[in-house]
Amino acid sequence: MKGEMEMTEDVVIVGAGIAGLATAVALKRVGVRALVLERSQGLRSTGAAISLFPNAWLALHALGVSHKLTRIYDPLCKGYVTNVSTGDVQQVLFPAGQGPRAVHRKALLEALAKELPADSIRFSSKLAAIESQEQGGGASIAVVHLEDGTVIKSKVLIGCDGLHSVVARWLGLAEPVHSGRSAVRGLAIFPQGYGFKQEVQQFVDEGKKAAFLPLNDREFYWFLTSKEENMTGDPEQIQRQVLEKHAESFPSVYLDVVRHADLSTITWAPLMFRHPWGIIFGNLSKGNITVAGDAMHPMTPDLGQGGGLALEDAVVLGRHIGNSVVKNEGLVVPGDMAKAINDYVKERRWRAAGMVIGSYLSGWVQQGGAKWWMNFLRDGVFYKYVFGWVARRVHYDCGELPAVSSAKED
Repeated sequence: MKGEMEMTEDVVIVGAGIAGLATAVALKRVGVRALVLERSQGLRSTGAAISLFPNAWLALHALGVSHKLTRIYDPLCKGYVTNVSTGDVQQVLFPAGQGPRAVHRKALLEALAKELPADSIRFSSKLAAIESQEQGGGASIAVVHLEDGTVIKSKVLIGCDGLHSVVARWLGLAEPVHSGRSAVRGLAIFPQGYGFKQEVQQFVDEGKKAAFLPLNDREFYWFLTSKEENMTGDPEQIQRQVLEKHAESFPSVYLDVVRHADLSTITWAPLMFRHPWGIIFGNLSKGNITVAGDAMHPMTPDLGQGGGLALEDAVVLGRHIGNSVVKNEGLVVPGDMAKAINDYVKERRWRAAGMVIGSYLSGWVQQGGAKWWMNFLRDGVFYKYVFGWVARRVHYDCGELPAVSSAKED
């Protein structure tokens, strides 16, 4: 066993996913160094691609990285939703320049990571235990124990460690629950290009929903969600199950995209979410310890908001910690951190719970079945009226970060 080593940090972030890296960037912008602990050996690229709506781009702008991605990825101009059973097609128009953009997940992670000093991310760092130590005067510090024996004392601990968060479990949050659906995701590559426009094509059937959308002139991001409990086997077997069992009745244009899948990008996973009342009434923080991203509000992907909310979390958390740092002339004061984190939780709790509810309901109504009343809810109500209301929620502006002197930020 390696000898025990002790370290002291202002802020420790657990997890180098979207939430973790974005939070580290937000803190850097307000003059605070954060150490990011990542259990993997490098940046994780699981998920292949992600859809980012206007709220996500506003957050990325506040973080100072949006320009790196907007020059590579174009916004979608419209979408089509095809009812596979009836053949009915609904058109969804996006405001000019404000449609979602499909982005390679790895490109997003790299854009964020490049904003951080080289020693900000510590890979192969697996969390073993967490404790909180009182320091007197109402202040406390978080103590993180790693599996290699390292002990890190920190004025702030932020759990960005995803669906099965160790930090969320320590706070007492209930485990995420199964939605009853699962998803297959992947990238499709057309080496010679294709003739499609910047549009998303979505298909709904009884218990199933699928879509594809372009990332660039050669690649598509595609997915299929269904009530299938488990798709076992290697990526080639999963692809075959999609083509021959789950999407065999879907239009040929979708099947052609799946046939062009890069097998190395195909993944299958159950769709999990946290009950909204667990977010509204649960302990999202304790003193100077809190959570962000999927560790706080895992949700089904039906609104494409998991990544967007994680980016919002980062900005809001950075703003509240930054305001404290500005007030204390550049210092992270342990006694002030509990209030800053509590203010962050208050700002995020209801929005996160609302988006979890909206995402779940969106998936339920779109995959509810072929009964006439479900078709009416989906085609006659949801896409005509409710979808527009939901869409406006993705134009949320999480705000800016407080200004700090360039000398301190550097």
